[in-house]
Amino acid sequence: MSKEKIIVQTSVKDESLIELRRQQIVEASVKLFKEKGFHRATTREIAKAAGFSIGTLYEYIRTKEDVLYLVCDHIYNKVTMCLSDISTQKGTIEELEEAIRQYFLLIDRMIDEFTVMYQETKSLPKEAMQYVLSKELEMASLFEKILKSCVKSGEIELTDQEIYLAANHLVIQGQSWAFRKWAYHKKYTTEEFIALQTRLFLSGILHFREK
Repeated sequence: MSKEKIIVQTSVKDESLIELRRQQIVEASVKLFKEKGFHRATTREIAKAAGFSIGTLYEYIRTKEDVLYLVCDHIYNKVTMCLSDISTQKGTIEELEEAIRQYFLLIDRMIDEFTVMYQETKSLPKEAMQYVLSKELEMASLFEKILKSCVKSGEIELTDQEIYLAANHLVIQGQSWAFRKWAYHKKYTTEEFIALQTRLFLSGILHFREK
């Protein structure tokens, strides 16, 4: 699976301007894709929502698929930054709890982005799709690293195979807040959801060996 970052072509040379404009494009596109869906939204509508002319938009992207790719890449960069800032040196349950909390809170702040990503990723070209899927695995690997630190410190007892599954469970549980919030919010606040999911997860891994 390709891990090579896709280069979205631009005719602009100013890196800071590219970053600024593409952030505006991502924010406008997320709202538009959520309202209309990827296939029904047009690049002209994206340009208008971002406050650009269609000509200006095409200075920063070449296709509508480029926009969707930028949305996905933006999400993974945010998750990586969020989890990478959390200390895992001590391998404590408290560090694991903090990682879960920060990840779930990030999803709550980016609900529209995660919803669009899971609805529309299938529309990406094959190469971009492979890159996005590799980033999804990297996201789970951040939790694998934290869980392995907890095993090393003696806080939990899991094999590498079990750690891989547990890490992916955490990723999915967090993302479920985005695509099932319509059901969850009727019973839980964001904090209640995080607390309950964390308790259920920790109960499972801490008592996994018990008969």
